[in-house]
Amino acid sequence: MGIGMSVFLLAVGGILAFGVSDRLSGVDLTVVGYVLMGAGAIGLAVVLMFANQRTRATRTTVHERRDIDDL
Repeated sequence: MGIGMSVFLLAVGGILAFGVSDRLSGVDLTVVGYVLMGAGAIGLAVVLMFANQRTRATRTTVHERRDIDDL
């Protein structure tokens, strides 16, 4: 799951939890909204954690110095 999907789940969950007042038989849309918001928040935290590890692990700097006499 990427950052975009996590934000999408947060947005859809917020709409269902706070903006929709309809009821379906056997389904509480408020609870579904909270579950989607939780999944989006967890997904966003995991994606950001892995992105932070990836950038920290691949950052390499190589300095090479050559004197004119070596050429």
